[in-house]
Amino acid sequence: MSLDNGMFRPLIHVTQIFLTTDLKVRYALYSLLRALSKVCKVKNLTLEEIGKLAGVSRATVSRVINDYPYISPEVRERVQRVIAETGYQPNMIARSLASDRSNIIGLVIPSQAYAVFTDPYFPRLIQGVSQASNQYKLTLSLFLFHSREEEDFTMKSILNTGLIDGLIITADRKEDSIIPRLLRHHMPFVVIGRPDTTPEKVNFVDTDNVAGARMATEHLVSLGYERIGIIATDENTAGDDRLHGYVATLEEHGIAIDDKLITYGDFSVQSGAQAMKELMPEQPDAVFVCSDSMALGAMTVLREAGISVPDEIAIVSFDDLPPATQTEPRLTTVRQPISQTGQMAVELLRKLISSDVDHPVHTILPNQLIIRSSCGAAQIKNLHDYIDKNVVIDV
Repeated sequence: MSLDNGMFRPLIHVTQIFLTTDLKVRYALYSLLRALSKVCKVKNLTLEEIGKLAGVSRATVSRVINDYPYISPEVRERVQRVIAETGYQPNMIARSLASDRSNIIGLVIPSQAYAVFTDPYFPRLIQGVSQASNQYKLTLSLFLFHSREEEDFTMKSILNTGLIDGLIITADRKEDSIIPRLLRHHMPFVVIGRPDTTPEKVNFVDTDNVAGARMATEHLVSLGYERIGIIATDENTAGDDRLHGYVATLEEHGIAIDDKLITYGDFSVQSGAQAMKELMPEQPDAVFVCSDSMALGAMTVLREAGISVPDEIAIVSFDDLPPATQTEPRLTTVRQPISQTGQMAVELLRKLISSDVDHPVHTILPNQLIIRSSCGAAQIKNLHDYIDKNVVIDV
């Protein structure tokens, strides 16, 4: 039996230790864990013994444990009751060897690690991915990096050790080297966000960034604003699409595109503050900010300058993260289904791992415009007259 054939896959609790190509180290650790298990564990029942207690065959017990369909509710309940009463624990090593799967998936966030703990977008995304992983009894490993060197080492380890069944990658940046490597190694993976390169070859789940930006800009136009600026970002395709939606909407309304009203940030609060400082001399009467975090920075600068929102300048942003309701005034923003995006990425990855997908799948989720106070709409009479199913009033 080859040491590279998947025998270490079930050892998720020591994933980082086993991310090594040193076979002697891996074998020594495996032997140690087996020895410890013999000392610390009481005897576990076999499938045959569980079957005798439940009055069914070994095969039926196996099907119940693996959630196979076409088993009667009465038989399933009886087997599960015996398992619960006896404290039976399936032999994960045996199951892994039999199926050639570890039931471990990875979430790779290429952004600098600190962004995961400072940007409120990521906790909501991780929540969605983890909920779906738990639902499907998958173990989730989170991979964060502090440098490109760490990223390169970890990706080599993931691809060489066979510990991970598949990966979910966030499209945080353009020209990502991870995706071509995964394609070359035929690793099942799903991207959250539209990848910048070879999207036709990649499975991805994304929100409709163009439509969301159009919705936000259209809302500002409908309120009578004419000098509408934007704090955009060119960090990834989401930023490109939101800028495209802004430009297309202004052009449709015959509003000239003024390059001086277009500034850029990097999704961070600090970059939003700097971008607003650049916009202020151009005296926009409204600004579409391409993320809630950048909007928070922009509004801080306006407040410090004594400029009233929305009386002197209106703000609409994108995300609808928790801080959007904690500002004063509260943010009008485009709500993207972040948690649902993570859940759908897990569902799609499961199908890829099971070879149930024969061509790249591109799932695009719709958004909603959440109208609060920062856009000035609360001052408009008959606000409900122009609301549709994609708009929520929260003023």
